[in-house]
Amino acid sequence: MPEPSATSLIPIAITLSLSLYTQNVIIGLFSGVFAGVLMLHGFNPFTGLSTMVTDHIVPELTDSYNAGVLVLLAFIGGFVALMENSGGGAAFARSINLWVKNKKQAQIAAWFGGIAIFFSDLGTPLIIGPVFRPFTDRLKISRQKLAYIIDSTSSPVAILVPFIGWGVYIMSLMNQEFTALDLDENEFTAFIRTVPFQFYAWLAVAMVPLLAYLKLDLGPMRDAEIAAQNQLARYPDDKAAQADVNEAFTHPNAKPVLVWAPLCVLAIVLCLLLVPLGFPTQQVSGSAFRAGLSTAYFSAAALLIVLMASLKVRSVLQSIDVYLKGMAGMTLVAVTLLLAWALSDLGRDLGAAAYISSVAQAALPAWLLPTIVFLLSATISFATGSSWGTFAIMFPLVIPTAVTIGAPLYVCMGAVLSGGLFGDHSSPISETTILSSTGAGCPQIEHFRTQLPYALINGTISLIAFTLAGLIELNLVVFAALALQIALLFALSKNQGSDSW
Repeated sequence: MPEPSATSLIPIAITLSLSLYTQNVIIGLFSGVFAGVLMLHGFNPFTGLSTMVTDHIVPELTDSYNAGVLVLLAFIGGFVALMENSGGGAAFARSINLWVKNKKQAQIAAWFGGIAIFFSDLGTPLIIGPVFRPFTDRLKISRQKLAYIIDSTSSPVAILVPFIGWGVYIMSLMNQEFTALDLDENEFTAFIRTVPFQFYAWLAVAMVPLLAYLKLDLGPMRDAEIAAQNQLARYPDDKAAQADVNEAFTHPNAKPVLVWAPLCVLAIVLCLLLVPLGFPTQQVSGSAFRAGLSTAYFSAAALLIVLMASLKVRSVLQSIDVYLKGMAGMTLVAVTLLLAWALSDLGRDLGAAAYISSVAQAALPAWLLPTIVFLLSATISFATGSSWGTFAIMFPLVIPTAVTIGAPLYVCMGAVLSGGLFGDHSSPISETTILSSTGAGCPQIEHFRTQLPYALINGTISLIAFTLAGLIELNLVVFAALALQIALLFALSKNQGSDSW
């Protein structure tokens, strides 16, 4: 391995630069991996490309742990596609609306509906948005507010769940570093212990009902609510405006059972397979956890296919076609993971993590690392519009550095996740920003500028929380962050009337 030096950061620098320039993380990761291979094996581009495939991509693909992750992601992709195209999500959301009588209830109902569709961060906006839009329009709630609600219950909810695509992806990145560092860490246990330090996710989810209860609107959102209340807002005709949009699948025969029954089967099968192994009180091996999840997702999908056929929503063959397309739809996630794993190994071979760790150890107090990581992750995610790409870039650098300098590991990993989510939530080019504005039927730039003040409030509180958690690694810090959020919103509500309501 070369002596660690600043040159070891060249692949990371190329990855970041091209990800920012092209706004495509896969291009950045591929270029970074290719540059790392050339630095290790010589600067012939033709042999370099061949070496990259044979010595760095294929070994990652054939590794038993990595292969298990990719298989599990395929099962998850197929199940999510079935759920999104069953009509059950829309039927479930409509059933919530039966008790909606006023603005507060409408916002809480949309918030609850978004949390219930936790299995798909990208499906939430296109399921909840179109279903709730007629109700929010009738109650004179701005579409900007609806976009904010569904954006706050998509990624911020998904990132906290270990057994969906987000959790599997994150745990695979964690395990890559644990294995390389020979740490006695189980990725599932590590993920769970990181959850209390995902401050931004908790704050984003908690803020929606608080704003509804306090009848509080800030900045541009207040203007949008006043315009909606006075019927000054002008939206294009829905049919024309949404002609090119993928609306949520609906069917007159679809029932809420298409949502809750498969999820119940998923939980039951998972418990039947893992509880005999000691779950959740004892540590379960990663291979057993992935095998249990794969079985549970396949069982849930099989039930969903049967239910759709019995309700005459889709035939069995149509459902299987949707399922297979959903599995194929995980290809980009698989490619991102393969390139991230390869870049992590190359960076380690070049000494990137060792160099960053030595610099951090000499110049940075261990307690300050989570704060720095949060800011860096937020910056990268905001500029690229990709939280997943940010995780792939940051975990291989942050975990070895935290271990080397003695920084609180779970807080640092929480800082990567919270920073990536904060940047993604604030970015005008984020996929969830685009889909949330699409689902709510409002212009993308309007959603961006009305959501930004709320994101900045939560981001600032998160920054304070990570500084505190760096000093005292206690799970209770999340409650301090939530208490600060509540106190701040109460203070702001005292200075603002409620004329927009």
